[in-house]
Amino acid sequence: MLSGVLAGLAAGALWGLVFVAPRMLPMGGGGYSSVDLTAGRFAVYGFVAAAVMLIGLRSRSLPTPRQAAAALLMSVLGFSGYYLLLVLAVRDAGTEVPTLIIGTIPLWIMLLGKPQGLRWSSLLPGLALTLAGLLLMMGSTQRMTAGANLHFWRGIAFVMVSLVCWTVFAVLNSAWLKRHPEVNATDWANWLGVATGLGALLMWLAAGSSVTVLAARDDWARFVLLCALAGFGSTWLATILWNMASQRLSASLCGQLIVSETIFALLYSFAWDGHWPAPAQFAACALFTLGILASIRAHR
Repeated sequence: MLSGVLAGLAAGALWGLVFVAPRMLPMGGGGYSSVDLTAGRFAVYGFVAAAVMLIGLRSRSLPTPRQAAAALLMSVLGFSGYYLLLVLAVRDAGTEVPTLIIGTIPLWIMLLGKPQGLRWSSLLPGLALTLAGLLLMMGSTQRMTAGANLHFWRGIAFVMVSLVCWTVFAVLNSAWLKRHPEVNATDWANWLGVATGLGALLMWLAAGSSVTVLAARDDWARFVLLCALAGFGSTWLATILWNMASQRLSASLCGQLIVSETIFALLYSFAWDGHWPAPAQFAACALFTLGILASIRAHR
């Protein structure tokens, strides 16, 4: 159980990086498009996954047609579709609000994935602490009351759809891995990567900027670096870690561990802005952490 918890927390730390990546580049008119960043990230993921499969670093097994179809569906829900919507949300509504909305994923997964033998009364303390942390963070985030314009609410709509995509992915992915214990977590991550990489390539060909336009930008090196870091660390490695957690923990406990993604994303955002969190924001992170610990205790 401890190894599963540590794997889930490490995945959350890596996933938190992708929330600030859109802020590190000029996005929108005159800058990079949301498709550019999404396709770049997942093209790297697909390349790494294909390379690992070809050299047989862990396994040379190939998916069956049914497994390949499952990987394709999961790749859209949990990767390319989800992140494209999230990038659009960050572009329109900033980092904090989308991060907080995505941070409610644990609540939904807990409701959908509760083990039959676990009483609701055992889950309520962790659930209450998590919800309290989210509400406190919302109340202490100035952007929640700033700029309620069309772009802001469009960003909220994007992030709500992305929340649905990832919640469905988390539940289906956990259920699929438990039904197929013969599938290694690394193999599954690689199959997801190849499917996601192919989808990213098609996405870029259909709506991305041309190679000539990208190469002509002065900040192309930063773009390539962010895509490489997000594609390898925040996607390939994080997916392996999350699959390990999904195989060793229940869906409801995995849902609680996703809170770490919110914590790290907010901390990275504060670091990028160059200021410390306010006391209320520190308190909210403490409540998040207590919620995780209470949930771990309830699942023992």
